[in-house]
Amino acid sequence: MAEERRVCYDSDLKIEAYQFQGLMQKFPNHFHDHYVVGFIESGKRHLSCKNRDYILVSGDMLLLNPRENHECEQVDERALDFRCLNIPEAVMESVMEEITGSRRLPEFSEPVAPQAEEALLLREVHEMIMEGSADFAKEEAFLFLIERVVGRYAQPAAGRPEAENAGVQRVRAFVDAHYAEPVSLDELAKAAGMNKFVLLRAFTRERGITPYQYLLTVRINKAKELLEQGAQPIEAAMSSGFTDQSHFTNAFKRFIGLTPGQYREIFREK
Repeated sequence: MAEERRVCYDSDLKIEAYQFQGLMQKFPNHFHDHYVVGFIESGKRHLSCKNRDYILVSGDMLLLNPRENHECEQVDERALDFRCLNIPEAVMESVMEEITGSRRLPEFSEPVAPQAEEALLLREVHEMIMEGSADFAKEEAFLFLIERVVGRYAQPAAGRPEAENAGVQRVRAFVDAHYAEPVSLDELAKAAGMNKFVLLRAFTRERGITPYQYLLTVRINKAKELLEQGAQPIEAAMSSGFTDQSHFTNAFKRFIGLTPGQYREIFREK
C-alpha cells in the first residue's frame, strides 16, 4: 500500500481531519494541545499511554485528552490506515455547551475503546470533512458523535484533580514561559529547587515524559499555531525556539507526520 497523508481543516467545525494511509512511521513520546478522536480502519498499532501498553486493531477508537503524552509504532509489516479528528479545547467547550448546557470539558477515562460502535459515525463525519461537505448534516453528525463518545467514555475533567509536585509545576511553568529561548537543564533544576537527576526522575515519573521531551513538544505545538496563522516555516522555527531549520523540520515531521510546509498549506484557504 502506497503511503498517503491527507489533512483537511474544516472551517465550519473548526477542527482538523487526518488520514494516514499506508503509514509505517513511529511517533515518539509527545502530547497535543487538543483532543484526538480517531479510529483504526485497517492494520495494527502499538500505543503506550498512561503507563500502559495497547494494541489497536481495525474498529478500535483512539481517545486522547489534551496534554496526554503518548507514543505509538507499528506492530508488524502491514501498513496502517488511521483516521482522526483533532478538536481544540475551545471547540470542545462550545460543543459541550450545546450538548449539556455547560462548558465543562470532558476527560476520556481510557485512551482506547475496543471495537467501538461509534467508529462508524466517526468515519461518516471524517468522510464529510474530507469531501468538503457544506451541508449541516456534517455538524449534526459531529454533535451526535461527541455526545455519544463523551457520554460513554468520558467524565468531567474537573472530577479528576491532579496533585502535582510543586517543583515539577514550576518547571512546566518555566518551559511554557521560555520555550522560545535557549533552555538548559541547569535552569530547570534551579526553577524546580532540585538537583538535575532528582528533577529528571521526578518530572518523568509525574508527567510520563522527560523535561526535554516536554520542551520539544511545547515548541512543536507553538510552531503549529504560527503555521496555522500563515507564518513561514523558518519564522515558525525561530519563534518557537528552534535555531536549526533542519532539526525543526525533522522534529515536526516525527511528531505531526507532516512537514511544516505541508501543515501550513492546510490553512492557506481556511
